[in-house]
Amino acid sequence: MRITRGYRQFIALIGLGLAYSGNALAEASDQLWPALKESFFAGKTIEPAPFIKLEGPKRAESGAQVPITLTIDKSLGEQDAIKKVYVIVDANPIPLAAIYHFTELSGKPQLSTRIRMETDSYIHAIGETADGKLYMAAIVIRAAGGCGGLVDGDDTAIRAAAGKIKMNVEAPAKTGEAAFATFHIKHPMFTGLQRDLASGGYKPAFYIQKVAFTHNGKPVMHADFAVGVSEDPYLRFSYLPDGPGSLDVKAEDNEGKSFTQTIEFKG
Repeated sequence: MRITRGYRQFIALIGLGLAYSGNALAEASDQLWPALKESFFAGKTIEPAPFIKLEGPKRAESGAQVPITLTIDKSLGEQDAIKKVYVIVDANPIPLAAIYHFTELSGKPQLSTRIRMETDSYIHAIGETADGKLYMAAIVIRAAGGCGGLVDGDDTAIRAAAGKIKMNVEAPAKTGEAAFATFHIKHPMFTGLQRDLASGGYKPAFYIQKVAFTHNGKPVMHADFAVGVSEDPYLRFSYLPDGPGSLDVKAEDNEGKSFTQTIEFKG
């Protein structure tokens, strides 16, 4: 499944009036999920999964920067390993926030990130195995106003700063042992639902849509982002370096620009 397909599916949901509530402090509703489930995973069974853990605050300080952590207690070398995870914020105007794709160099995947939330919502993490089986974990977070609102600033300066990357591997880190890398990229992640303070018109969507990490040229993890990812995207993720060398990242935005960074791993 591609993010663009999720966008088309969401547009169908708008017609049903299911995806968005104008009440920024509405109670999280479990009534949205059945329609979303059929839209994204039509006809498929999704089983609850104790090995998928999703964590976040009960109430977020800011709907524009909501921290969540995903942990999968299965190694990527296992037969029924989770190969990808969809993060869906049920009540967001565009529910599909991101898809994370893992490899054996991910070890037992764990990642922390920040998302946008427009109102109180269930967040679903849907894990998929190589043979298409689906597993689920869900939490409720209270938040408001993260997807729309007003934005200000010099557009030329914002775009000039976009794409600056900070990345590192946390010490201590050794070959063959689980390590944590952090990634932070400067980017406004305009949702297409925000109004420009000066003109009053909607700011066009402008966001990082893909981030891919490799270790010595071997895939570690890649992520498909949508506008439900927060401004200045942040990831902290686990991986298994298989030797000294480099950790590389390539990020691409929806306007075709790409940004890269390389750091040395001594092991």
